Amino acid sequence: MIVQHMLTIFRPVIFSCALILCVLSGLAPANPEAPSPPQAPVSSVWQVALDGSGHFTSIQEAIDQAVSGDTILIKRGSYAEDVTVHSKEGLSIIGEGMDLVVLSGEKRVGTLHIGKWPYGATNVTIRDLSVIQHGGLGVGIFNGSGVRLTRIRVNGMVFSQQVQDVHLEDCVIGDSETTGVAFADSTGTLSGNLIYHNDHGVAIGGNSDVTLRRNVITRSLYEAVLMTDQSKARLIQNTLVQNGGGAAFQDDAQADVQGNIISQSGVGFLFFPGSHTMLAFNALSDNQGDYVMTGTPPTPALDRAGKTDVQLTPGFLNPEKGDFRLQADSSLIQIGGFTYLGALPPVSSHP
Repeated sequence: MIVQHMLTIFRPVIFSCALILCVLSGLAPANPEAPSPPQAPVSSVWQVALDGSGHFTSIQEAIDQAVSGDTILIKRGSYAEDVTVHSKEGLSIIGEGMDLVVLSGEKRVGTLHIGKWPYGATNVTIRDLSVIQHGGLGVGIFNGSGVRLTRIRVNGMVFSQQVQDVHLEDCVIGDSETTGVAFADSTGTLSGNLIYHNDHGVAIGGNSDVTLRRNVITRSLYEAVLMTDQSKARLIQNTLVQNGGGAAFQDDAQADVQGNIISQSGVGFLFFPGSHTMLAFNALSDNQGDYVMTGTPPTPALDRAGKTDVQLTPGFLNPEKGDFRLQADSSLIQIGGFTYLGALPPVSSHP
């Protein structure tokens, strides 16, 4: 009777404890030794503003604070500082506009450095701002990969050395004291850029491998495109006009050249004996010579001409004012497999 009475008293307590244990066991992980799933990193957005309304007034301070995957937004203004990005991955630097944010150097050669020896930068995106050269160099890219510049205006040279997958898109690059864009032992793509008023437009050297697609290169003192050493390149649908020369292939350079317009230049294509080129559907006009082999004196090189190349006047809309769009009735429309030759689509005949 005493035992039965005690069970009657403690049965609710025993039931409550069992219920609590069941609830707790449901919350506990099945395997207490299993690690928790990794948490996705949290990216931060930092604002730079000269008036103090952002997190920083200096671009470099924001870069130093940022970690991989962060975004830096730059408000309008002129920033007189040397800027370096290195040892960062997946960093985005975005200006308020190409003509609204201006970076100008202060002390060193090169206003904007992406990567530095021995540290690189990986998958860095920079867009919508301007860079003014300092010491003859606007942008230097060193020892990294996946660097993308979009809608950047550069006064001065863009130089890349030992960098993989450099992308320059819709940029305006000019007024360099030497070359507009130079590649040394690097790989990359140039697309939709305006490159103007440099000694050379684009120089590709060493073991570089570069694709140029739909760029306008104009008013170079020498060649629009210069290839040297063992470099490789593809020149597809570019407009090379009003330059000292169109494209020069030196040393053991290898190039696939198709769908380009080469006009109003000294020499359209200049070949060195050891170079290797494949030309097709290029339009040449108003050059002092179209195909020339270097030597003393230089000699015609008609054997290097593309069998499908054409000698036709492009019919630019207004070349005197730098408008190299094709007129609606241009003879360079529907050539081979190209809807049009050159970098810029024709102007529609419809209002």
